[in-house]
Amino acid sequence: QVYKGLDIITNKVSPQEQRLCRHHMISFVDPLVSNYTVVDFRDKATALISFHAAAYIFARDKIPIIVGGTNYYIESLLWKVLINTKEKNGAAPGPASDRKVELEQLDSAELHRRLSRVDPEMAAKLHPHDKRKVARSLQVFEETGIPHSEILHQQQEEEGGGPLGGPLKYPHSCILWLHADQAALDARLDKRVDDMLAAGLLDELRDFHSRYNRQKVAENRQDYQHGIFQSIGFKEFHEYLVSEGKCSPETSDLLLQKGIQALKQVTKRYARRQNKWVRNRFLKRPGPNVPPVYGLEVSDLLRWEEDVLKPALEIVESFIQGQEPRAEPLKMEHDVTENKRSHRVCELCDRLIIGDREWA
Repeated sequence: QVYKGLDIITNKVSPQEQRLCRHHMISFVDPLVSNYTVVDFRDKATALISFHAAAYIFARDKIPIIVGGTNYYIESLLWKVLINTKEKNGAAPGPASDRKVELEQLDSAELHRRLSRVDPEMAAKLHPHDKRKVARSLQVFEETGIPHSEILHQQQEEEGGGPLGGPLKYPHSCILWLHADQAALDARLDKRVDDMLAAGLLDELRDFHSRYNRQKVAENRQDYQHGIFQSIGFKEFHEYLVSEGKCSPETSDLLLQKGIQALKQVTKRYARRQNKWVRNRFLKRPGPNVPPVYGLEVSDLLRWEEDVLKPALEIVESFIQGQEPRAEPLKMEHDVTENKRSHRVCELCDRLIIGDREWA
């Protein structure tokens, strides 16, 4: 949602709703910027939250509400877990590709070999085919001169740090997790795609494609791995957009239906991944300083007031007053012996498996 454009497909809050409550971090990055990262997001968001000027949220005696979405970005605001390399070399987000993007052009094996030479500990933790993470670790070393693993150890050893990163940045925080029965959620996500189509999704896709993507496709520079182009829903309609007007109406309609079904499937898959992230990273997180997570059941929208709104207001009211809410936070046991970075090779399928759970 930080990028300008694709308002329907990224489910941006409507202008009418934005007038009811001040919104931040929406539609301010040029779509052609490919090196805007979670570090850039964190830096801008934490500046907005700051105490330091009258316009900022804390300074106005307001409470920031971080709405997700993308849980990795929420983690970046809650915990000290990221490494800023841009301030070391003065780079700023822009259309030019950054060092990580350059590194990702290399062969996977070569990338992993390079990382093994400068940071064997980090190389041992990462799958050789995970180009993005391997490239990021190499970039950290090249731009700071310090192995990525060493910086992570420093964060974890700070007071309040733990196995998954550094300390909480805002000790007084709580998480409201809206979750639903899987069948109800799947039906709602299918309906959301239908609603997006009714709201003019295809016109939005065509306009964005003609402005930003057509020339890239013609020059074989299309990249669905970076920036706004990796948004769920844009790449799923690639075949339809590039062939529209160049094939029969019947073929075009088939490609459109294929894109719609792909969007529905990938949206449901992403929702499952989000829920898995909450369970594994927020509820099972080892170490100190984990904010309480309160579950709110949203399966039946007719019970929104009783099941969601009323308990949420009670939790937040208690939170503001420094009292314990009547609602109990969710708890999940985690296995302290589980190794998420163990390496095993399955000889039957000739694959490297990372982590005890994946192996099991």
